[in-house]
Amino acid sequence: MTTSPLLDATGVAKRYGAVAALKNASLSLLPGEVHALMGANGAGKSTLVKILTGAISANVGRILVRGQERDIRSPAKARKAGLVPVYQEPSLIPDLDVLSNLRLTNTPVEPFRNWVRELGVPDLDLRELARDVPLAIQRVLDLARALAVEPDVLLLDEMTAALPANLAERVLEVVKGQSRTGRSVIFISHRFVEIAALCDRATVLRDGETVGVVDIVPGVEERIVELMLGAKVEKRRVTQQRAEDAASPAGGSTRIAVRNLSVGTKLQDVSFDLKDGEVAGVVALEGQGQDELFAALAGSIRPAGGTIEVDGRQVRFSHPADAVQAGIAYVPGDRTEALAMQQSVRENIALPFSAAFRNWGPIRMGKEGATVQGAIERLQIDTRAQREVQRLSGGNQQKVTIARWIAADARTLLCFDPTRGIDVGTKQEIYKLLRQLAAQGKSVLFYTSELEEVQLVCDRAIVIFGGRVVDILPVEIADEAALTRAAYGLPRDAKADVGILADVHSDPVTRP
Repeated sequence: MTTSPLLDATGVAKRYGAVAALKNASLSLLPGEVHALMGANGAGKSTLVKILTGAISANVGRILVRGQERDIRSPAKARKAGLVPVYQEPSLIPDLDVLSNLRLTNTPVEPFRNWVRELGVPDLDLRELARDVPLAIQRVLDLARALAVEPDVLLLDEMTAALPANLAERVLEVVKGQSRTGRSVIFISHRFVEIAALCDRATVLRDGETVGVVDIVPGVEERIVELMLGAKVEKRRVTQQRAEDAASPAGGSTRIAVRNLSVGTKLQDVSFDLKDGEVAGVVALEGQGQDELFAALAGSIRPAGGTIEVDGRQVRFSHPADAVQAGIAYVPGDRTEALAMQQSVRENIALPFSAAFRNWGPIRMGKEGATVQGAIERLQIDTRAQREVQRLSGGNQQKVTIARWIAADARTLLCFDPTRGIDVGTKQEIYKLLRQLAAQGKSVLFYTSELEEVQLVCDRAIVIFGGRVVDILPVEIADEAALTRAAYGLPRDAKADVGILADVHSDPVTRP
C-alpha cells in the first residue's frame, strides 16, 4: 500500500441556510484501502458521501483524486473521476425494468450480470420491473451496477443494513476482493464487527467535523465511541435538567405487550412491555428497525410475525384507524405527514373527532370546541388570526400534532423523534408535557435520535440493533456513552469489547 492518497478531501463544508450539515470534514483514502466513515446520527456521513459522489455540491473544500483537484458537481463527473456510490436507499426507478435502469446509467450488461451472480443472485430477469424486485435484491443490484463500471473508489452507505445474512456475507467478500485488486472502498456501517472484519482505518465525524482518524486494531472501538461523543463521557445520575414529574412510576399495569414482533427483514423477534404511566425511550441508529416497529404499532403496516396485546387482549391492526380505536396515536417527527397544512390549528386538532359530526364544518363552541380549546391552551399554541398551520413555526406545528391526541384523550402516544428540528425552549415544553401525561397514567413510546433526551424524559431505554432488542437500560445509567455503545451492538462492559475485534482479527478467513 503506497503512502500517496487515492482520494484526499479537505475542509469540506455544506450549509442549508442557517443549518450546517458539514462544517469542516476531511478524509484521506489510500489505494487498496477499506476505510470506515463513522459517526453518530446526524454527524454528516451521508452528506460527505453525497458531496464526494456529486449528488450535492459543497460550499467550500478541496477534493483531490490521484493528486489532481477535481470539481465534482454532478454524479456524472464523480463517475468519470472513478467515484461511484451505493446509497442507503435503492436508486432504481421503480416503474422501469432492470434493463432500462441499466441503460439510464450506461451500465454494461454482462459485467452487471456477472456481479449479480457473484453477489448471490443467480436467476435475475432483466425485464422485471424494479418495483417488483424485493428490497434486499434491489440493494444487491445497486451494488452490482456500481461494480460493473470498475470504480477506483466504491462508496457504500449502510450497504448491509437491509440484507439477510447470506447476502450480507457475499457483499463483505466482494468488498474484500476490491481491496485486493488495488481499488478502495469507503464503508459506512453501524456494525463494529463488520468494521473490524473489513477496514484498515476509520475517519470519525462529529457535528459535521472530522475529529479523528484511527487504525482498526483490537480495542479501538472504545476510542471511536469517545470521538463520537466528543470526550469520554462518564456515566452520571439524572441531571437537574430532567423534566419535572419525571420520577420513575411506581409500576402501572401493562398497556402494550409486544411479543416476538417481526416486520420483513428489518425487525426481528422484538419483545418488550410498555406500562401505564411510563415514558419508554427507543434508541437505535438509522435503519435498525425502529421505523417498522412504530409503523406496526400504529397500524400502518402488518407484522410478518409475533403479537401485539393492548390491555391484555391480542389485537391485529389493518389500518391506523384500528390503532386509534384502541387508544394508540402516532406522532411523527415529520409534521407534514400528520397535518393538513392549509387548514387552521383548530381544524387540525379536531380531525380525530370528524367522524362524530354528521355535517362537518367550522367547530362549534360546544363540548368538542371546549376540548380543542383546552388542548390549545395547555400546549400554548399560537393561534392568532386563526392562521393556517403551514404558517406556524416547526415547534408550534409539532405542538398541534400532540394536542390533537391530547384532545382525543389517547391513552398511548407513539412519539417518533417529536423534537427533531425545533428550538430548545419548545423541546423543554414537550418533555414537560410527556412527563405530565405519564403522571396521569398515560403511556408514551418515545424514539429519539438525540441520545441526551433519554435521561431528560424517559424512565428506561429500549435499544434496538440489527432489528432486535439488544439491551434495556434503566434511566440512571442510560447516558450518551452507554446508549451509543448499546446502539452499536457493544456490551455494557467496556473491557469485554477487546475480545470483539480480537476474535475477528484472529480469523484468517475473515480479514484479507
